[in-house]
Amino acid sequence: MNIQTHVKERAEEQVSAMTAEQQAAIRSLANDLHRLNHAVMKAVEAGVCVELVRSARHHGGDGHWGDLMIPVVVTRQPN
Repeated sequence: MNIQTHVKERAEEQVSAMTAEQQAAIRSLANDLHRLNHAVMKAVEAGVCVELVRSARHHGGDGHWGDLMIPVVVTRQPN
């Protein structure tokens, strides 16, 4: 079995178990992550190193949580 197919099937199964509000939140998160990844690539191409580090964990009070991230940016001096 193709691993990507398995991942796709698992993701579709997870989404089908979500409410419409949860699905919208995940779509928004995915879109924002795509923009973040693009921004990281632009920063790297501009000459900096970028590491995303968990700065905190947000708890929703009902057992749900999410990691909050900050960028650690390192510039390298030309030789």
